[in-house]
Amino acid sequence: MRTDAIVTEILPPDMKVLMNHIYEYKKGVRQMVLFTFNKRYENYATARLKRQNISYILQPVGNDRINLFFGRKQCLEAIRLMVTRPLSQLTPEEDFILGAMLGYDICAQCERYCERKCRSCMKAQ
Repeated sequence: MRTDAIVTEILPPDMKVLMNHIYEYKKGVRQMVLFTFNKRYENYATARLKRQNISYILQPVGNDRINLFFGRKQCLEAIRLMVTRPLSQLTPEEDFILGAMLGYDICAQCERYCERKCRSCMKAQ
């Protein structure tokens, strides 16, 4: 038996992670997902989301990588207003809100916020 047919069915690790995120979203575990992956899988990822009628936003990162936000339309509307530049350039407040929207541990987000806020205060002095 030839393995060519089997090999074409195997998903790259990035796409397996995407499938897990989609599963969690559809089960209600997450309201919104941020997934960063290689640009070569963009067509596959977006086609998969379209087939499942899941709203999404793409944001180029550089180095052939893309941020893919997907989830509830209300969340994506907030993302469209807030994430208008690279994530590394978000204010500490925007970063905190994004992390909370993504369901990250709120105590860890508070620590991250304080660290980033103190760093930005130091730069201003």
